[in-house]
Amino acid sequence: MAWVEDRGGCYRVRYRRSGHIVTDSTHADRDDASAQATLLNNATRAARQRYMPLPAPLLSGWAEVWLSSHLAADSTMARYRSMLRSHILPVFGEHRVDAISRQDVKAFARELSARLSDTTVRHIVTLLGQLLREAIDEHLMFFDPTARLRLRTRPREPRLFATAGQVQQIVARMPDTVTRTLVTTAAYTGMRISELLALTRANVHLPKATLHVSATVGALHEVAGHRTLGAPKTPAAVRDVALPSFLVDGLERLLRTHPYDTVFCAPTGRWLWRTDFNNRHWRPACDGHPERNWQPIVAGMHFHDLRHTHRTWLDEDNIAEAAKANRLGHAIPGIRGVYAHTTPTMTARLVAHLHTRWLDHGGHW
Repeated sequence: MAWVEDRGGCYRVRYRRSGHIVTDSTHADRDDASAQATLLNNATRAARQRYMPLPAPLLSGWAEVWLSSHLAADSTMARYRSMLRSHILPVFGEHRVDAISRQDVKAFARELSARLSDTTVRHIVTLLGQLLREAIDEHLMFFDPTARLRLRTRPREPRLFATAGQVQQIVARMPDTVTRTLVTTAAYTGMRISELLALTRANVHLPKATLHVSATVGALHEVAGHRTLGAPKTPAAVRDVALPSFLVDGLERLLRTHPYDTVFCAPTGRWLWRTDFNNRHWRPACDGHPERNWQPIVAGMHFHDLRHTHRTWLDEDNIAEAAKANRLGHAIPGIRGVYAHTTPTMTARLVAHLHTRWLDHGGHW
């Protein structure tokens, strides 16, 4: 809807288009400005009748249509369904999509922020915006009520990381060779847990001292209680990860302890469950366990924080940005990424620093 604003003795006609407030025209007389605003509003109503001959659907119905045609990974689709089922549809499911106002969305975001983290709130509101913007493309509504919405960002504690000595202490609390080698490999390669749990013998190249993250089966995905091998998180995650010599020895020892194709597997040869490993082994090792007389090492640290740990070590060793991004499976944004390349000299220096760090902190298998 258009409206009139008094601006410096003149009157301008304003309206919202694609989430932005724009000026249609400026007039010396308020009546002329009001007449132009009325003309624009009548044109909007006519366009609504032309492009929207039928009532807009309820958000619950539109969400089903959107989900059935949306292309995304299985894990992403499962997350979308969870956010819709738990947060969006209970509030907006019985609203027509063209009846959801900006104030409704702001109140919704404020209510979510009272009980959820800022990141979770942002993901939920972003998903709602995706649904509504595609409804606009289908001429089911005209304006995106989530456009340029400012969400509150509260200060938060920095992510935790560990020293090499602390990693050794955590490793010492692991129950077997598989879990000890898993934690050590994660800390000294920076690989994601999904990449490590999907690792097979075919992608372990010990003579070349590398691990390969496959483009097709490079990650273990857990969706709705089912596990499948699939593509890693991003295209940049497809890579070869160079190994220091102590990791080559450790992986060789591990592969001699079992006959299975999966490198980091359960005693039966099956894939490890992340939640089971986290609850039974990782959390007690980091947070402490009174019954075992274990004191906390890095309380609250997540397994994923080993990637932050690895990146911190590389920063301490002044490793080139291109080599750090390649090792972690990240893409350097913009033109810097076009001109950034990793050389054998960079890789050799990186691996040498990791091996020195291992030895300086009493590394042993």
